[in-house]
Amino acid sequence: MDNHVAAGSSTSHLGHLALGVTLLAFGIGTTGVINGVSAADSVSIATWIGGVALFVAGLFEFRDGNSFNGTAFAGLGAFWFTWAAGVGDKVSANGAGLFLLLWALLALSLMLGAGEGLLGQATYGLFFLSLVVLAVGRFADSGSLGKVGGWVAVAAGVAAWYAATAALAGWPRALPGRAAGRGVTAAGQ
Repeated sequence: MDNHVAAGSSTSHLGHLALGVTLLAFGIGTTGVINGVSAADSVSIATWIGGVALFVAGLFEFRDGNSFNGTAFAGLGAFWFTWAAGVGDKVSANGAGLFLLLWALLALSLMLGAGEGLLGQATYGLFFLSLVVLAVGRFADSGSLGKVGGWVAVAAGVAAWYAATAALAGWPRALPGRAAGRGVTAAGQ
């Protein structure tokens, strides 16, 4: 049965798009590259797209038997919703740094468990790196490190967005492999 649907479920595409959009909004706001736009301006996106929509996508992934995407989307939905609720002067700099560092552990687990190939590993790996840099920036009270962490979040957002868009559009999602060496068959024997 050929229904012209790209590999993966529509829920996983939605989840990766929601993650990509949220990371892009948060990262761009954190970098300060657009005059007058800060990370706090991404609160509504983080709450509804990164928080609620991503969490619901995770529940659907669990229902469909995809425990990795279910864990990723529901966990990251909880992260974004909690982050949005705590933005501003409600939390100390060290408290915010600890929050980011603890959630970096989830991103690290997702990077290590990503069976989606390089794009999945890149998305979660860059998100992990972003959270660590942002946490260190909070602990050190360094706006420069915060901007670097924002740019890494932008890169993670681009990777998540591309992975979902590539799956929907049928674009390449893997790097071409090397040709097998002499005497090696396609099965690697």
